[in-house]
Amino acid sequence: MTANEYQKLAMRTLNPALGKKDVLINGVMGLCGESGEAIDIVKKHLAQGHELDREGLIKELGDIAWYLAETAAALDVSLDEVLERNIRKLQKRYPDGFESGRSQDRTEESKWQETE
Repeated sequence: MTANEYQKLAMRTLNPALGKKDVLINGVMGLCGESGEAIDIVKKHLAQGHELDREGLIKELGDIAWYLAETAAALDVSLDEVLERNIRKLQKRYPDGFESGRSQDRTEESKWQETE
């Protein structure tokens, strides 16, 4: 399944009563909420001695994907485009792969963004 196919299928479950502004707000708030649920699973594993709830984390990642698709839909952009733009940004930031120095010195970042 492609990202765009996912987005199309996932948006079949979008509340049709919501206007575009409400879809955007719901999407961004949902991303924050579901990300919080994901980090809570990791926190319990790292700080509280729980086994990593791998299945629970995978479910939360799915919920994050749904809200990402919703937020993109509110912006009238496909998930493929969002992902492609992100890869272009990363390729500019890390042309030879990850480098610790480039992650710490972000002074060149504005130059990278100008060429997107």
